Amino acid sequence: MKVVIAPDSFKGTITNFEVARAIAEGWSTVRPLDELTLLPMADGGEGTLETIAASQLDSITVSSTVGSQISWLLLRNDTAIVELARICGITQLKDLDPMRSHTYLFGEALKSAALDSRVKQIVATVGGSASTDGGVGALIALGARFLNDKGELIQFGGIGLQDIASIDLVGMTLPPVGGVTCLVDVTNPLLGSTGSARIFSPQKGASADQVVQLEAGLAHFKKVTGQEDFAGAGAAGGAPFGLRLGWKVNIESGAMTIASLIGLPEAIAATDVVITGEGRLDSQSSFGKVAGTVRQIAEGQKKKVLYCVGSSEEDLGVDGIALVDIAPSITDAMTNPSKWLIQAAKELAQRIER
Repeated sequence: MKVVIAPDSFKGTITNFEVARAIAEGWSTVRPLDELTLLPMADGGEGTLETIAASQLDSITVSSTVGSQISWLLLRNDTAIVELARICGITQLKDLDPMRSHTYLFGEALKSAALDSRVKQIVATVGGSASTDGGVGALIALGARFLNDKGELIQFGGIGLQDIASIDLVGMTLPPVGGVTCLVDVTNPLLGSTGSARIFSPQKGASADQVVQLEAGLAHFKKVTGQEDFAGAGAAGGAPFGLRLGWKVNIESGAMTIASLIGLPEAIAATDVVITGEGRLDSQSSFGKVAGTVRQIAEGQKKKVLYCVGSSEEDLGVDGIALVDIAPSITDAMTNPSKWLIQAAKELAQRIER
């Protein structure tokens, strides 16, 4: 039997490559004759750069130092891949600061790519952010000016959004001739009950009062810009909203685009079973996350899908295993994910045998 293993990382605990290897090890213990194809996936969040680089062996990592080290990937087709998560993502912080975290360094990386003569287009991946600043920090790095009613620069982070009185985009670095595409890992809008602040800022450490402040800040930012809300604008603390204001970016599904780049649809077409997974399978998984995207591709080709996940809010039945259900504790599942992924894969392989 042929099996494709295409998981995401389990955020902050184990990479997508490590997840795939652990699943493969457990599966092969039970079914050593199966042909396994490992295609670790990403959705625009952490691990995206490494995932794309693994499938584009002639790509080049370009480094730049702006106070701290930042880097991006140059592909053979003159495309720059710039990943927010590895520059100013939530996994980069020791202490969460939901009101003051910002996207300035991400903007510096975008600027570095835009000014590189080899780059004809930019793909910006924006999952896994630590901030809710509407992408304002990135725009400032690119040369935009955000002033309060006294003509002073606003503070960095979501805390400064309500102070915006005027926006000056005249001095911004120009995008490359081929334009800029923003890969999003969710389809949430900027504002509202499913918007950036209300859904994602609590994961970044925001209290109930801070969620209200951040929502108000994003709403004020939107009002000042006069720009319409759109699906995906709420990803990465509203970064796509800001990037569309400054650079008129196109918005695409991160997971679906990355799946295409690494040849996942073709691999699934030639397989019997697909195994995917992520840290938590929940209602957000079907809105641009890896597990939902892999499932969509596989079901479209009438292939069986199995799951190895950290936890799940839905009953997986015989088609999946959550590590929290087989490990002695949640802590053990998070500190020893490889061990429990191997065990989960063994159990899934045994179910296939029956």
